[in-house]
Amino acid sequence: MDTIHYNNNWTSNTHVYRYNRNSRIRYWFYGLIAVLIIVLFLPWTQNIRAKGQVTTLRQEQRPQQVNSIIPGKVIRWHVKEGDFVQAGDTLLQLAEIKDDYLDPSLLSRTKEQLSAKALTIDYYKNKVDAGSTQIRALGEGLTLKMEQLRNKLQQLELKLQSDSMEARAAANEYSIAALQLSRQKAMYDSGLVSLTQLEQRNLAWQNSLAKKISAENKLGATRQELGITRLEMNATEQEYSEKIAKARGEQFQSLSQIASGQGDIAKLENQYSNYSIRNGMYVITAPQSGQVTKARKAGIGEIVKDGEMIVEIVPDRIQYAVELFIRPVDLPLVSTGQKVRFLFDGFPAIVFSGWPNTSYGTFGGVVTAVETSVSSNGLFRILVTEDPADKPWPPELRMGTGAQGMALLKDVPVWYELWRNINGFPPDYYHAENKQEKSSK
Repeated sequence: MDTIHYNNNWTSNTHVYRYNRNSRIRYWFYGLIAVLIIVLFLPWTQNIRAKGQVTTLRQEQRPQQVNSIIPGKVIRWHVKEGDFVQAGDTLLQLAEIKDDYLDPSLLSRTKEQLSAKALTIDYYKNKVDAGSTQIRALGEGLTLKMEQLRNKLQQLELKLQSDSMEARAAANEYSIAALQLSRQKAMYDSGLVSLTQLEQRNLAWQNSLAKKISAENKLGATRQELGITRLEMNATEQEYSEKIAKARGEQFQSLSQIASGQGDIAKLENQYSNYSIRNGMYVITAPQSGQVTKARKAGIGEIVKDGEMIVEIVPDRIQYAVELFIRPVDLPLVSTGQKVRFLFDGFPAIVFSGWPNTSYGTFGGVVTAVETSVSSNGLFRILVTEDPADKPWPPELRMGTGAQGMALLKDVPVWYELWRNINGFPPDYYHAENKQEKSSK
């Protein structure tokens, strides 16, 4: 019995502890070490992870607010939220609420004012032409009057010469008569001539004196008339100058009225154009094709302020892009043309960040723009568009869809990436163009 019991214990210990067999744990350990060493030398693609959302590359393709330029009252809606519209389709119709524009005949009345102002300008132009004619007539009248006075002056000057010669002859005759009278008196005193002869000589002397005085008076009258004619010439010239100046003043006043009228016409034309354009703003149309969303006004009769948003239109033709926000430390690692992989919210994916080629459900993109100004969140914004060399992005994408991006960097061994992360070093800096050149080589 003891022998049997001993044999049973020995058999159990052999099966449980297996101390009589060779262990293979070290082989497994060496194999695992070898696998780890091989994995450490496998290539690893450095990448930068960033979150963002789907947007558009062009501003006109983003959701657009439709605003009212003028204030008004909603009188009719032509669309509802969710409707798809084409560019130029009517969205809603407004009515005027300002008392300055309530007159239904505002355009026609403004046109009448414009026509009346144009006629006023024509009248002033005719007045300017009449003033020019008047000035020309006054100039011609002045010329004729001055020519007439010059002729008269010339005649008076000739008459003055004649009267001067006549006065001189009378003076000579008077001198001779005075000498003869004095000699006659001397002869009468001597008793050589009679009293009758003396009286005759005295009569001759008085006649010559009267003739001399008459000639001098005539000469003085001629000189006075000559002076009066010269004064008349100056007065005539002054009179006509005043008339011409007055006519020119009226002409310039008419020209001023014309200039003022032209300014009023320009103002009325501006008002007419503004009224005409304002009439076309009562009907608000879609600026581009898309879907109507976010209607801010409801019902009929609501007041819309100028510049207030009415609806929002999401364009139907969109060139999608993804905006990502990266840390400032990663900004030097991103450049235009760099490859990016995406995970879009709502689209399942299996991702191996170090081996993007083995990831499933990701989509490719290319960095299109890198902003150099920091955003309000302290990160830098980049725009990524669809990679034409990769599979197309899903057509079900919508504006605002979340996206996670991986900017692909340099290929390094796994051990180097582990060593870099343990030491807190940033990824290796490089240019995408250099990587493309190396790959092409």
